[in-house]
Amino acid sequence: MTTPAADHSADPAAGTAAAPGPGEVGPEEFRAALGQLASGVVLLTAHDPEEGARGEDIGMTATAFLSVSLEPPLVLVSVREDSRMEETLSRVDHWAVSVLAAEQRVTAARFAMKGRVSDRLLFAELPHERGAASGAPLATGALATVECRTEQRIPAGDHVLLIGRVLSARIAGPENGPLMHFRGQYRQLD
Repeated sequence: MTTPAADHSADPAAGTAAAPGPGEVGPEEFRAALGQLASGVVLLTAHDPEEGARGEDIGMTATAFLSVSLEPPLVLVSVREDSRMEETLSRVDHWAVSVLAAEQRVTAARFAMKGRVSDRLLFAELPHERGAASGAPLATGALATVECRTEQRIPAGDHVLLIGRVLSARIAGPENGPLMHFRGQYRQLD
């Protein structure tokens, strides 16, 4: 049985794009469906030694972070293609991830802001220490921190997947709960 071909053309007079055809999903539908998956929130950081006399720290909030392997210890993080973070990590192979606690919602929101000029002010207000293995900032009060060296870069649509070998891993303690992202909002476990 054959199905009729979908008309994928946009109506130029209407100025709107055509709806996805059979077997395709649009960005809004995709975002809504995947928004039903609760995920942890992390702060991805790197130190860029090429920026200025002392270098510059950069950071971004991420929800696409996961464990890949125990032997060897590998993690994966997804960054938007052509972003400042992706450009920096194409040159700098050491980076860190701070697993944010529920109390760090403001930190997550600040590092998720689009169009900010510099991260220097954000890091000036963020209590942190510098990781010995990566040179990147590690957020004080995070549930855990991992420092990594890039093993692989995998282009994936409008993102780049970075697989990192874990060089250092620390946990802060079990007293705090995680910061979560669910249905487009930051939340905490009850």
